[in-house]
Amino acid sequence: MCFLGCDEEETEVGRQPAPGLCPYCGGKVQAVDVGSQWRFCFLPICFRFKRKYFCTLCSRRLVLYDS
Repeated sequence: MCFLGCDEEETEVGRQPAPGLCPYCGGKVQAVDVGSQWRFCFLPICFRFKRKYFCTLCSRRLVLYDS
């Protein structure tokens, strides 16, 4: 957080099953769409979507590496 009053706010937009298995426990993977919004002194500056992956059994955040 910066001292001038800027911050980032994240909200969950949706969840859906994703292909693959968790490499740690073998559980199912779930894709979570997150919308993030940057604010400066309570004024919205930027809005973007991100997709994050989680395991449904061990709740670990999984990172996708492109090969």
